[in-house]
Amino acid sequence: MEKELLEHSLGFNRRKFLSRMSIGLGSAALGSLLIPDLFSSSSPEEAIMQGLPHFAPKAKRVIYLFQNGAPSQLETFDYKPLLNKMVGQNLPESIRNGQRLTGMTASQTTFPLVGSYFGFKQYGNSGAWVSDLFPHMSKIVDDICIVKTMHTEAINHDPALTFFQSGAQQGNRPSMGSWVSYGLGTENSNLPAFCVLLSRGKGNGQGVYSKLWTNGFLDSVHQGVQFSSGENPILYLQDPEGMDRNTRRKMVDQIAALNEMELKNFGDPETAAKISQYEMAYRMQTAVPEIMDTSSESEDIIKLYGADCLVPGTYAANCLLARKLSESGVRFVQLYHQGWDQHGNLPNEMKGQALDVDRPSAALITDLKQRGLLDETLVIWGGEFGRTNYCQGKIAPENYGRDHHPRCFSIWMAGGGIRPGMVYGETDELGYNIVQNPVHVHDFQATVLHQLGLDHEKLTYKFQGRRYRLTDLYGSVVKDIIA
Repeated sequence: MEKELLEHSLGFNRRKFLSRMSIGLGSAALGSLLIPDLFSSSSPEEAIMQGLPHFAPKAKRVIYLFQNGAPSQLETFDYKPLLNKMVGQNLPESIRNGQRLTGMTASQTTFPLVGSYFGFKQYGNSGAWVSDLFPHMSKIVDDICIVKTMHTEAINHDPALTFFQSGAQQGNRPSMGSWVSYGLGTENSNLPAFCVLLSRGKGNGQGVYSKLWTNGFLDSVHQGVQFSSGENPILYLQDPEGMDRNTRRKMVDQIAALNEMELKNFGDPETAAKISQYEMAYRMQTAVPEIMDTSSESEDIIKLYGADCLVPGTYAANCLLARKLSESGVRFVQLYHQGWDQHGNLPNEMKGQALDVDRPSAALITDLKQRGLLDETLVIWGGEFGRTNYCQGKIAPENYGRDHHPRCFSIWMAGGGIRPGMVYGETDELGYNIVQNPVHVHDFQATVLHQLGLDHEKLTYKFQGRRYRLTDLYGSVVKDIIA
């Protein structure tokens, strides 16, 4: 407190000293607020240096349907009939090759193979194999690219989930949505560039937490804004009783004037961020209720997504909301659907999970396509790692489970310049190792940024003496899946 009082009395502090020695970050930030189109990014000095976007984008925005808890690739898109023939046989050590296991199966003396309880069929021009759990997704295989050879480094949920979202297994790094906001800014000044939607399925769930959509060391304007399923989708957005819009406008203007004085005196960029956030909150008071209103949606759209799309907080409702947010110019919409952690009772739990997500996921693709938005919107579906081909514990035909498996798993991508109707990569006959076209998490992240016109090696931010990026120190664009 004494330090702060001294700084104010002197009218000088460390931030002020550094700002005067720099290129005038505070003035540039304030200028970008007064003239929104002055810079193409909310970090003006970086935009000037880098010329963002780095090249012509194929996608303008992203909708990421994250299946939290890790759905089994062996019950979704990676058909392995040999496993059904070898049920109960022990996984050969030559296949496992000393792989690190979780504490849940490390004590097992045997690793009995188990096939899928569900059937598979081939669909589309690509002949993609899709589980019987997903009759609606099977109809859109010619619009999606199934990547069967994703692999990651983490073997437990928290670090694996954090790695996918931020490029690091530890927390407090900017999330992918924050990097996109930092690089490209917003298309709609009345809405955040990065929005987050949560839903809970019928299966065993892993928690999600705000560090997954944090801005990390980036300016706080890039943090994901979480929408809730309650009466007020964003807390404290509505005016309190007795306050009208004119009074709110005057209050925001007066607070902005005080913050501008602080910005002029001390040059702290976070003060400019506060001004921007107050203004954004005021604009959102009108924009958000309009986005949340589904009364204008046609009966055909309601039927397409299913009746649950009218129930706030469901996966179906969030898929419809994601379309509306994306259509309104939100750069990055992140959905988290919990309930995919099937260490036991997998057939029953996955059946419920699939029922939640199958129709709405397919509907989102169909809806975007018929509106002419799919070409400019990149949609992603997948979890943080895969599942083992052996059973966790004892095998029962209708009640088995699978442990975590980071070596290979499946996701799919659609739109945004991704090649449709394609199955990329191949795993071995037992679904344990990759034999063709591996795709690391950093490769995936590099590809997503590339489709948005961003070079993952150039989209950097200097923090504590080091230039950070989403892909950390490595990663390559997967050019084979780009149309």
